[in-house]
Amino acid sequence: MKKKKVLISGIGEVLLEQSIRAKHMNLSIRPFRGVRVAVPKGVSFESAEAFARSKSQWIIKHLPKLKAIEHEAARCQNDSSAGRIDRKTAKSKLTQRLDSLSAKSGLPYNRVFVKNQKTRWGSCSEKKNINLNINLVRLPEKLMDYAIMHELVHTKILNHSSQFWDLLEKFVKDAKGLDRELQQYSLFLVR
Repeated sequence: MKKKKVLISGIGEVLLEQSIRAKHMNLSIRPFRGVRVAVPKGVSFESAEAFARSKSQWIIKHLPKLKAIEHEAARCQNDSSAGRIDRKTAKSKLTQRLDSLSAKSGLPYNRVFVKNQKTRWGSCSEKKNINLNINLVRLPEKLMDYAIMHELVHTKILNHSSQFWDLLEKFVKDAKGLDRELQQYSLFLVR
């Protein structure tokens, strides 16, 4: 896969990266990864750079949020919960929080497993078994609680239908906003 970095005034470095999965040029801004344009096969880097420049106002508008997330993540890294995670302590903390939120919401679960997952913050099976990512302990508490509550709601509704989001919203205000915020911390998944 070919890559090229270009400097754009007011933005800084932008990564242009060929992608076999991209059907169209796609612009993304990710914490610690910066600004990236996914370049489909057959599209030149010159076209991708022009595309990025055409979106410079949008990028500049979103850079402060990116910096704020990076700052918060760095703060979490310097926190005592950062660095190497003690599995026993993390499992205890997550299980206690799960039990508390389960009791408060009236949404029981069967079993809990705490794992170091690479792509998910959590999951819930048809048997109401909940998997939680050990890295949840690295997050701000409101996001950890959101992720746990998200899985508890899956004990009732195993999909992401409007009914799921409506029920989740009864327990967590601005659930979709928190979901988007949680996605910004995906860098903690890859360790």
